[in-house]
Amino acid sequence: MSRPIAPPAQHDRLLALVNLLFVLSGFAALVYQVAWQRILALHSGVGLYSITMIVAAFMAGLGVGSLAGGVLSGGVGGMRALRVFAALELAIGVFGAVSPILYYDWLYAVASTLPSPSWRGGLLHFVALLPPTALMGMSLPFLVRATVVEVSGAGRTIGWLYGFNLVGAALGAAGSTWVLVPLWGIRGAVMAAAAANLAAGAGALWLARRTDAAAPAGTHNPGGTAEDPGGRPFALWMSLYALSGFTALSLEILWFRLVDVAVKSTAFTFGTVLGIYLLGNAVGCLYAASRVRRLARPLWVFLALQCGLLVYSAAVVVLVTTSSRGALSIAWFVDYWGQYAFFPLGRRWDPGTVVRLYVVLPIVLFGLPTALMGFAFPVLQRAVHDDPQTSGHKVGLLQAANIAGCTAGSLLVGLWGLRALGTTGAFRLLLGCGLVFAGIGLRHYGRAFAIPAGALAALLFVFPGQDALWGRLHGVSGRSVFIIREDATGVAAVTPETGRAGRRWRLSINGKGNSWFPYGGVHTLLGAAPAIVHPAPLDIAVIGLGSGNTAWAAACRETTRSVTVFELSAPQPELLKRLAEWDVLPDLQRLLEDPRVLVVVADGRKALAANRIQYDLIEADAIWPESAYSGNLYSVEFFAMCAKRLKPGGIMCTWAPTARVRWTFQRVFSHVLAVGGGDILIGSQHPFPLGSPAWMARLRQASAYLGSNQVEDLIEDLKTATLLPSAPSSQQAPNRDLFPRDEFASR
Repeated sequence: MSRPIAPPAQHDRLLALVNLLFVLSGFAALVYQVAWQRILALHSGVGLYSITMIVAAFMAGLGVGSLAGGVLSGGVGGMRALRVFAALELAIGVFGAVSPILYYDWLYAVASTLPSPSWRGGLLHFVALLPPTALMGMSLPFLVRATVVEVSGAGRTIGWLYGFNLVGAALGAAGSTWVLVPLWGIRGAVMAAAAANLAAGAGALWLARRTDAAAPAGTHNPGGTAEDPGGRPFALWMSLYALSGFTALSLEILWFRLVDVAVKSTAFTFGTVLGIYLLGNAVGCLYAASRVRRLARPLWVFLALQCGLLVYSAAVVVLVTTSSRGALSIAWFVDYWGQYAFFPLGRRWDPGTVVRLYVVLPIVLFGLPTALMGFAFPVLQRAVHDDPQTSGHKVGLLQAANIAGCTAGSLLVGLWGLRALGTTGAFRLLLGCGLVFAGIGLRHYGRAFAIPAGALAALLFVFPGQDALWGRLHGVSGRSVFIIREDATGVAAVTPETGRAGRRWRLSINGKGNSWFPYGGVHTLLGAAPAIVHPAPLDIAVIGLGSGNTAWAAACRETTRSVTVFELSAPQPELLKRLAEWDVLPDLQRLLEDPRVLVVVADGRKALAANRIQYDLIEADAIWPESAYSGNLYSVEFFAMCAKRLKPGGIMCTWAPTARVRWTFQRVFSHVLAVGGGDILIGSQHPFPLGSPAWMARLRQASAYLGSNQVEDLIEDLKTATLLPSAPSSQQAPNRDLFPRDEFASR
């Protein structure tokens, strides 16, 4: 026999406490997503193809769990459902606590040998993430079953649950990036998430023991009209929610691409974008939850919300792209986008710049659309629930449909759309999805949806092209000649620049200045110095193509037979070829025509881990330490792996932008040569013949290749080269794969 139904006041107190527990659950889930994505990217490589597969695997697991939870929750009511939720949270917490051991200490060694991207890597991600994500997906259906006690309050109750879960998720996404990882690293962040799960599970068990009420059996609401709960076909709502999931995840990918370029790609971008995206959803969901009971036409509202968020999303991009520099208060942003330099968040904390780039920009871009997404969730619940006993089942099915749409959106846009259509073409595709919503509205409600349909059609017509959008986000004036190429791996641009050195070309990757044409400076030194120091570098590997300067300089020795360049950004090789057709750049032309040089589009670290080929010289081209995932190329583990890929007598070279990079490098290599005032390090397990006359002889032999000016600069730099003493053990902690301190400006 079931226990008596809780009085309204007791049920409200129960719901309030359950909401707080669900905040902890959401917090933990997003910390896991950020941390696991970081670890699994080591398996399959950094880049949108890899990240898309990881996100899709995460979402697919949530969908499987939602479906299973919806089915299983139908036979469990009241406090039994709350106990199941507690068990789920405890299980997730236990798994989370051991996940770094599973995913990094064990699985990384296995997965690093797989090709990337590949279906095997995607399948491995899915299998690895399925246990915890399926448990996460099951939690909402069981909580709904435990808390929904009447049909009329279903939208409010479920809206509050989901809204507070989104608040926790937003805190987890932003908090992991801004607080947990900088303070405690990946392992520490995961342990904080596990503690949140365990607290949520323990709290749910405590509530179940102290609550004397169970959810009532409830009575079925037959639905007198089409707008009453259950009045519309459930299949219609599942289809609409799946399509809304497709547009939501697709927009998230596009917004991340825009913000990543606009702020010039730092390690803080992903967590910030995701946090604001989720917070917007939470605000909309919680606002709607308190008002949804009064909605008379939920289908009308749902369709209007989907049309409205797509109209706003596209209109903002149109306005930012086509407005004059002084309009809409975007002059500051246009100036910033046109600079080679970027704001190194973590090392500088100028409040005005931080607010503009990481608060104002994303909120203007997608604050309102995400709030509309969140508003739609309680509306949906208001429309479908006509029996408390089926509430968990329906929520599970709806979430599964939505997540299926999200997964499809991430795969279609991430793996195909950005490559085949670009960001602007993908936006047009989503505007077409908006016309589907508008068409359904026209069918059911007539002329009321003529305005959103017309707005969507007009935006399809006026939406800017690739050159207009990316030219604006690189600060290029309307009459300038520039080259932009985009695919899923990134946005590469060559733009004109005039300065003290005269007119030259700038190469930018994801908005951030990377190097210049013509060649010279630190990249030439980085490429040529180790090639001169090594007696006879036959086979060379260079991680990062950039402008090609480092690879060109590394090939300066006639004895070299191969230079393999690993470049993550696929548009760059095509970009260099296009530039060579536009301008007379002899060094670039020589690089492109050199039969010894092979450019491989791949994550360099992943490629070295997988192919087991050995080299005489391995070089890591310069990468800003503040860049996302730069820690993968400045860690003890990376340098140690490179040391294993060296032939006997082989050497490695890296840019050393921080003191911590120098200490980290010295922990791996017994002998370290500092060049260029210590900015460039050359490491070996064998002593260097410091000041060897052979260096000068090799430079003279390479003078025809490098040019006299470059050789003179190299002579001066090599004359001042110094051997570094062994790094004292009392130095600060080094960079590690799971604690990339320099990337997050940690102490």
